[in-house]
Amino acid sequence: MATYDDARRIALSLPEVVETTRWNNRTWAVAGKGFAWERPLAKADIKRYGDETPPGGPLLAVSVNDLEEKDAILAANEPTFFTIPHFNGYPAVLIQLDHVDEGRLEDAITDAWLAKAPRALADHWSAEQGFRSS
Repeated sequence: MATYDDARRIALSLPEVVETTRWNNRTWAVAGKGFAWERPLAKADIKRYGDETPPGGPLLAVSVNDLEEKDAILAANEPTFFTIPHFNGYPAVLIQLDHVDEGRLEDAITDAWLAKAPRALADHWSAEQGFRSS
């Protein structure tokens, strides 16, 4: 079970990340591009669930490379990763923090950072870590 504090620690451990506030929620950005942010469900989001119970607990949104990657993540049917109609056509997924382990959260945040970081920075960091960025 992870928390916003875990997400914050992981995000700030990556190069050139700044913490800011967007839409009244903490957001972590690299080169001015947000890649992870607190994303509680809005009233309109909850209303769309109708009689279904919406996902509970703290939610974190993370960017992905593109809609194909988003579809692949969602197709894996990990119950901690989901989307909402507000994110249709947008390359990001939501994570239920109280259902994800810290290792999987770290992977998701790192992948989000790689999706938004300037290519030279991502390539340099990836080489230091011993793997190639996409």
